[in-house]
Order: sequence, then structure tokens, then C-alpha cells
Amino acid sequence: MQQSTSWRLTAPLRWASGHFQRVARGLPPAVPVHRGSYADWVARYDNPGSSANHESRRAEMSAWPARPRFLVLTGAAGANAASLQQTTRSLEAQVYAEWTLQAGFPAGPVDAADWIVWLEPGCTLPAHALFTIAKEILAHPGVRMLYADTDAIDAAGQRSDPCFKPDWNPDLFLSRNLFAPMGVIQRSLFDAAGGLDAAAGDAQGLDLALRCVERVRADQIRHIPRILSHAGHASTRHAAAGAADVQALERHFQRTGTAATAEATPQGLRTHHALPDAPPFVSLVIPTRNGAHLVRQCIESIVLETAYPNYEILLVDNGSDDPEALAYFAALDAQPGITVIRDDRPFNYSALNNAAVAQARGEIVGLLNNDIEVISPDWLREMVSLALQPGVGAVGAKLLYPDMTIQHGGVVLGVGGMAGHAHKHLPSTAAGHGGRAQLVQNFSAVTAACLVVRKSLYEEVGGLDEAQLGVAYNDVDFCLRLREAGYRNVWTPYAELLHHESASRGLDVAAESRDRLARESAFMQGRWAELIAHDPAYNPNLTLDTEDFDLAWPPRDPRSGGAPATHP
Repeated sequence: MQQSTSWRLTAPLRWASGHFQRVARGLPPAVPVHRGSYADWVARYDNPGSSANHESRRAEMSAWPARPRFLVLTGAAGANAASLQQTTRSLEAQVYAEWTLQAGFPAGPVDAADWIVWLEPGCTLPAHALFTIAKEILAHPGVRMLYADTDAIDAAGQRSDPCFKPDWNPDLFLSRNLFAPMGVIQRSLFDAAGGLDAAAGDAQGLDLALRCVERVRADQIRHIPRILSHAGHASTRHAAAGAADVQALERHFQRTGTAATAEATPQGLRTHHALPDAPPFVSLVIPTRNGAHLVRQCIESIVLETAYPNYEILLVDNGSDDPEALAYFAALDAQPGITVIRDDRPFNYSALNNAAVAQARGEIVGLLNNDIEVISPDWLREMVSLALQPGVGAVGAKLLYPDMTIQHGGVVLGVGGMAGHAHKHLPSTAAGHGGRAQLVQNFSAVTAACLVVRKSLYEEVGGLDEAQLGVAYNDVDFCLRLREAGYRNVWTPYAELLHHESASRGLDVAAESRDRLARESAFMQGRWAELIAHDPAYNPNLTLDTEDFDLAWPPRDPRSGGAPATHP
């Protein structure tokens, strides 16, 4: 999201923090709210086990038109008598009684049931878990698979390490099993997928989930943003993927005809998509005004560090008047593979990019800031390989400050009242919440400071909105229009670039800037209010005050337009 209002050294291609967004919109700065530990949060917002709550649930169930029946299956690998006993005790404490348990790998046909609940070894359920799942099933008759948030619990009952998941996120699912440590599958789907496969070994849960996901639509998978399972200890959910997981994912690629291989990583799985024998031509569009030093650093890093063989650079000169810059741009224009486009119109970031993309020869276009520096040779190969996948819209990169902390890890809607960057200022090697700072995944939007997309899709949705969003939020709006058209936007941590953001812009919050930003903010709220209030790639239990995936105090209820949640 571009956030400045006039050129200084370079194009105003920088994201604002939530603080700056609020100041620029004439609102008081947001004050981060930190009200305690996860244990405090649990005690306040996720402690629904009282007798009164159970009685309320029983009264509610008496009015249900049906009661789904659950068959609970527990994984055999890694199971022991103590963990099975803990799982059994948690099932016996369920307020919802329509369940049976089958421990270990079934030797024959499983018992009759409407739904299968798969639990990994050592997983336990809070007393309201099956009630909450049954209620969700009745409220959404078309659902075929469900998953929920999770945390860890120790022998003393102390809870820690919450993992608040997004709504269905297919690329994150390929990186880490969202249906772990608990997944719920319609019985007919379980049977159609072939049930459990003993050959999958330690990856039985992932293997089952992959085969089931292959048979359903995205709208038949539901996420319940509640902690409905507890792993035996934190390391259970953060163990590195193993050979069995890699094999399960590669079998999925074989079944679906996907030209890709899998690799185990410390946080989960990585998919390597194959490129065509002739890699598609890419047009990299870089707007600037003056800024010779930054442009030189950007273009030289692309030329010297990029391993991808087939691209051109389109440098858009928006009215430069610095003699050094003009001389350098003239020299660039004489080089093969680099074209300088002079565009003297009043600054409009969207219009500058749209005009350049119209001239681009590439099947793929990349939008780049002039203060980007390439540091990973495979960045463009990684982004292009994702952009070519069926159903993918825009692809974003992992952008780092020069001190090697994260500047952009995907865009989270609603932060600071509009949008913010995931895991901002986290060290580049840190896992992030649920490992998400190190995993390929879907976000509702990514920043145009480094964005790759098929040119046909850019044109299909009309490019950036130059009429209403000439400076700010145009990349967010563009990504949301891609999403509206049925495409999913992808962020990858395996394309790393430096973003010298502070070098290109200061914080300009003059009255004219605030007025312009207020107009563009109002336009965005009018167009995308529902998504801004509930970003499906985020979680209502996580904060909108900061960009660090901290807890929300209180959580927002996604069913009531972002109002505070009230747990039963």
C-alpha cells in the first residue's frame, strides 16, 4: 500500500504502520493493548467449562432438529497408554454425548457414524469441543470438513502456545496441516477418500486430509476460530516435518497432476513448483522520480543477483529533473533488456504502473519499488512458479529491512483501521505465529513493493485503480479484486529482498496528505468494509492494534461484524 502523497527522493512506495495510518486519517494514534499472558487470556475469554455453561448447552441441544454422531479415531503412531487415557478422559467429559472412540489403526470397517474426528496421539479436547463442532455442522449443512484452533497443555493443565489459524487457506495447508491435531471429516467423504492408509505411517492425518481435500470445494471446508483441541506439549505441534509427510504431499501432487516436489523444513513443508521448459518472459516495472542511488542499487542487484533468465526491466521516470539521475537513466535506456519510459503526468502511482504494464511484453509482470534490493538469486523463479499455478492471483515476497527484520510478511486487513504487515519487525529467521513467517500461504493481499502476477489477470481486473486510489491502498484493492474474481493471493518466504523503505520516504502527514488519505480510506471502507472487518487470512482472536499476531483483548466475534466475542 503506497502511503505518501508527493515525490521526495523517490516514488512514494511505502507502507504505513497502523500508527501512521491513524495519524494521517486524523485519528488519535492507536495504543497497543497488552493485558496479560495467554493464561490470563484463557481465564477471561476461553474458560467455558462451568456447570451453568454446560446446562445452557444441554438446553440448546434439546431444540436441535438432529444430533450428528461422531466416531473418534486416534493415531496409532506415537500413542501410548497414558496419552490414550488422557484422550479418553477428555471425551468422557464432553457435554455432547453422541460419540464413540476407536483407538489405534482400525483393523476392519469403522463403526457407523455421521462424522469422523481424527485426533493425533496425545490430543485432548475441552468439554465443549464436540458440542461446538456439532453446532457448526447443523448451522452449515453443506460442510464436509472442519478444523479449529489449538494450543498445548501440560500435565498440570497449564495451557500455552496457542495456534490461531486462518479460515481455509489452501497454500498454508500444503505447508502445515491445518487439520492437526484434530480434523473433522464427513463419513461419506472419509469412505470415498479410502479411509486411513496404514502405509502413510506417521503422516496418516496429513495423508487422509490431503485425499479428502482433493474431493471437496473450498466452501465445504469450515474453520471454527475457537480452541477446540490441546496438544500434549508445545513441541508436538512444532516438530519438523518428516519423510512420511514429504511422501504424503508428493503422492498428493501425483494424484492431482501437479508438477512439484516437497521438502521438509523446520516449520513444516515446502513445495517446489516446476517451471515450464521455456520459463515465461517477465516484465519488471519500477517507477521512480530522480533517486539515482536507489535506482542503481535496485537495478544492479536485479541484474547481478537474479538467477531467472528471461526478463526485461521497465523503468518509469515520472518527471525526474536531477542531472545525475537523468544521465544514469539515459545510460540504462541504452542497455539491452532495460527500457526507460518517460511519464511526466502528475504523480499517480496506479496510472504510472497501468501505463507501463500496457507496454510490457511479458506474460508475467512484476511491480517493484525503486528501493528494493535483491538478496536471494531464486526470488523471481519462486514467485513466477507460484504465479503460474491454477487459481493463483498476485504473489508477494518476504521483504526485509536492512537490519534483517521483516518489513512485509503479507498484508493483514483491519490492522490500524485498514491494513498492516504480518510479523513486522520480527527477525527474518523467526517462526512467527503458527510458523507463518516461514511458510508459503494465502493472504488477502500483498504489497506492490514486490508483486508478481500474470499480465492477463492484471488486465482482467482492470489493473490498479487510478481514478480512486492514485497513491494509497491501490495494491490492497487490486489484490482484493483478484480475490473477488476467484483467485487466491500467495505470499512466499522463499523470495527474500531488502526494502530500504526509510530511504525513500519520510512520514508526510500534512493537511493535504491527510485529506487525500482520508478520501482513499473512505473509498476502501465503502468497497471492502466486510473484508476489512474480518480478514479470512487472519483470526478474530488476534489483535488489530499491532502487526505482531498478539492476542486480541477481547477477541472479535466473526459472526457479528467484528464485535467482541462472548464465549458460552
